[in-house]
Amino acid sequence: MPASAPYTSELAELLAPGVLERFLRYVRIDTQSARDGNGTPSTPGQFELARLLVAELHDAGLSDAAVDEHCYVTATLEPSQAVPGAPTIGLLAHIDTSPDAPGAGVEPLVHRGYGGGVIELPREGTRLDPEAMPELAPKNGHDIVSSSGDTLLGADDKAGMAEIMAAVAHLAAHPELPRSRIRVAFTPDEEIGQGPKLFDIGAFGALCAYTLDGSDLGFVEHESFSAIEAIVGIEGIDVHAGHATGKLVNALRFAAQMVAALPSDRLTPETTSGRDGFIHPYSIAGTPKHAEIRLILREFDEQLLEAEVALLKRVVDEVTAPEPRVRADVKLTEQYRNMRTYVEAAPFVLQAAEQAIRAEGIEPIHRPIRGGTDGSQLSARGLPTPNIFTGGNEYHSNREWASVHDMAAAAATVVRLAEVWAGHDGSDNGR
Repeated sequence: MPASAPYTSELAELLAPGVLERFLRYVRIDTQSARDGNGTPSTPGQFELARLLVAELHDAGLSDAAVDEHCYVTATLEPSQAVPGAPTIGLLAHIDTSPDAPGAGVEPLVHRGYGGGVIELPREGTRLDPEAMPELAPKNGHDIVSSSGDTLLGADDKAGMAEIMAAVAHLAAHPELPRSRIRVAFTPDEEIGQGPKLFDIGAFGALCAYTLDGSDLGFVEHESFSAIEAIVGIEGIDVHAGHATGKLVNALRFAAQMVAALPSDRLTPETTSGRDGFIHPYSIAGTPKHAEIRLILREFDEQLLEAEVALLKRVVDEVTAPEPRVRADVKLTEQYRNMRTYVEAAPFVLQAAEQAIRAEGIEPIHRPIRGGTDGSQLSARGLPTPNIFTGGNEYHSNREWASVHDMAAAAATVVRLAEVWAGHDGSDNGR
């Protein structure tokens, strides 16, 4: 069956070439964050992209664009034809990409006019198969961007970054278009939960903000997981293996027993969906002397998250109880909290996003994020920040892909969002 032409608005069609050009430029820069990095940003490559963004913002006319010593890029687009008292809104995307898949040497490929079926990528036998990726199946006629198959693409979140940049440049070049005052920010280290860590909300000066860090067309999200990282450290006793009888206490074996003792038919990423949470061990390493398990715990409900913590601690205690010589501790780090309560306290913030998406000819789709964004932490800190789609899919893997048509629709949604807020006088403070 020949590919059919996907729906696109005139505005999205106008923005598409610029969005794609920027996106292809950004993904070639290695900005992977590092979980064990020292300082912010956790990797120096993030500064390379930050400096490029500042230069492009200056070229677009945002003269105050700057990057600080921690790699936070900020800039201001002043209002045009806004109603008196129209508030300042923020637009955010993150600079870093995930450390979960190779991120250096990205070579993006553009597959024009996708006609359905499997897309065979040239490296490592990677395939984009619509039977395994239901989001790909309806993209007939779309231009699809992928990596070459041996790295991630970086659509998370360079798609969002390209969309914001294209939209802001378009608004700056067309002062006749109504817009509120817009503050732009690009943050480091979102993928390791550190994006808002040093973000100065007061200096940013926005009533609310929107992250462009979502996925498929039309999605707008205001509910995220609450998230905890757990690191289980296990101390054993190491001796020569040939003389270990009655002496060796192998920390690695205890680590393996702990992972095996966690539920495998429930509370795992591969067995849950919707609003079900999970305990996910993503790294196990060490020696007989010392081993370490890293896990992420996720739930939408705080009480259920506490139950997951209790379950993990109980497993650690039960596995180590028969051997008094082994030592184990559980270190917990809160990463972010469900942003729903904070966003729902400011209802017009979400309504504005819905209006903008509908103005682009798309029906908004609501769903909880099975993950988190910078907005999760920022909302909890007082800046309500829902999440808007970007057109990317299969994040954190070498199967990552993005639709150019959907990316352009996201950029057009940003332009329309600026107009929605230009007509809002801020009298109810967005709440």
